[in-house]
Amino acid sequence: MENNSCLIIVSLIGVLLFTIISNVASSNDVVVSTICPKTSNPPFCSSVLKFASTTDLKGLAVYTLNLAHTNARKSLTLAKSITTTTTNPQLNQRYSSCAESYDEAAGDIENAQKDLALGDFNAVNIVTSGAMTEIDDCQDKFAQPPKDTSLLKNGKTLNDICSIILVISNLL
Repeated sequence: MENNSCLIIVSLIGVLLFTIISNVASSNDVVVSTICPKTSNPPFCSSVLKFASTTDLKGLAVYTLNLAHTNARKSLTLAKSITTTTTNPQLNQRYSSCAESYDEAAGDIENAQKDLALGDFNAVNIVTSGAMTEIDDCQDKFAQPPKDTSLLKNGKTLNDICSIILVISNLL
């Protein structure tokens, strides 16, 4: 009799865990299917949001803003590093200007984080758009020769993250 009780309890726990995991996966799918199609890069959005530990919109905004800030700081560091090693004066000027752009973008993202904490979702949207403008300014500098793609991938990634933030801030 005791073995049957244990078996029933273990079975119930298993069913409960399966239900919880299924509901979390289902909630994540709903969030991703609501947000990602509206972004500039839906597959990228899906891959980013699947690592978020929440499906709450405000939690996702915090997650993506932190990701954007980290990316902007890494891009700033890369631009500064390349500036010190580039011998081409034209490229040096571009990287120096990009460093300023990424510094501004990081500042905009920090302001978006503060605005989110205050519940000012419209301001989150506005300053995130400002960060994207800064990123685009850097990207535009490399449209003409001499070209260098060192920062282009970083800029694309950061713009894609900011695109997610814009959608989330509009839903909040």
